[in-house]
Amino acid sequence: MAELSSTKLNAESHLILDQPILRLPLELAKKNFKTVQLNVEHERKNLLSSLKVVANDSISGRKNASQTLESLNGMIHRMQGLKRKIQSLHEEEKVLHDHSRKRIQHLQDLYEIPSLADVKYEEWSRIRLNRLLVDYLLRSGYGDSARALAKERGIEDLVDLDVFVQCHKIERSLRRRSTTECLAWCAEHRSMMKKTSNNLEFELRLQQYIELRRHGQVLEAKKHAQKYLSSNTEPHLEEIHRAAGLLAYAPDTQIEPYKTMYSQWRWNHLANLFVKTHHDLFSLPARPLLHIALSAGLSVLKTPSCHSKYASSTANASSSTTTVCPICSTELNELARNLPYAHQTKSNVENDPIVLPNGRLYGRERLLEMSAKVGLGPNLVKDPTTSEIFEASQVRKVFIS
Repeated sequence: MAELSSTKLNAESHLILDQPILRLPLELAKKNFKTVQLNVEHERKNLLSSLKVVANDSISGRKNASQTLESLNGMIHRMQGLKRKIQSLHEEEKVLHDHSRKRIQHLQDLYEIPSLADVKYEEWSRIRLNRLLVDYLLRSGYGDSARALAKERGIEDLVDLDVFVQCHKIERSLRRRSTTECLAWCAEHRSMMKKTSNNLEFELRLQQYIELRRHGQVLEAKKHAQKYLSSNTEPHLEEIHRAAGLLAYAPDTQIEPYKTMYSQWRWNHLANLFVKTHHDLFSLPARPLLHIALSAGLSVLKTPSCHSKYASSTANASSSTTTVCPICSTELNELARNLPYAHQTKSNVENDPIVLPNGRLYGRERLLEMSAKVGLGPNLVKDPTTSEIFEASQVRKVFIS
């Protein structure tokens, strides 16, 4: 019975990590619907206004029949353009629905696997690992490699290639000191951004102002501030005051905060701010899913000795022993440093524990046996981890409560 319970698959706990796989298509579908709604509302207002003008002009005689017919044809062409837009958005929505259907089926497959020992669970886990790897590659900017891996493994419908590729394209443009693409993205997603308290667009406009001042275009900088910065006075009053003060200082100033405002570091700040805003809007985790999965596994294995200066590790030059502990490995040691320790429900302390003067704990029998093997006398013991030697009288018995 115990063996059965230990291998039983708990699908709910597995899917905690897989929430973004369904959230992103949902957010994209909501954005798609909002775009259709805005286009229809915009064209509807224009059409009704144009119809009213044409009707009045026709009744009053300001336009003859041919002119009226030409105006009506223009309105029909606009409606045909709206139809093409909606058809294009409808095709996008169908793709999103198809992706969602396949992702739901992928998650549903997990519920049909009864045991962790089932071969189907291994197959499902391998697909998940490939998804995590593609997610990591996309977040790291390796779009071509991510696309190749997704195509090779047949999981293109389970990963969000285009969303991350567009994100990194805009991020790179900001690091190249261009705000054009990011401002276009802000305009496209303005309705979504209004629901969150982010200041990305304001920071972009502020950077444009700084660049105008950097190149000595003071008059253009003032006009830019009046057009784009003054409208955000209430939430960004302090930043606007600093921007106004910038007019009195040259780009080579050493006076703060103007030195920092002129700093090229701001472009990296804008790139990072855009990525954060992008992920927040589409409900994407800030960290790669692979890191989250690794962190969960590493915290189960982590003990206080893993980050001790005496820890047994192939990466630790002062260590006298080697180990296969993943936490102590060169690759994962730093990633696990700030993770919580494993929660142990059973004690792993050896029988008859004793403590050495350096605070390290061992079982008496094992410690004496190892000390005898290295040729020490009965009155001496050697710490197998630090190689320190102590007198047997310095050893104290430990009672664990």
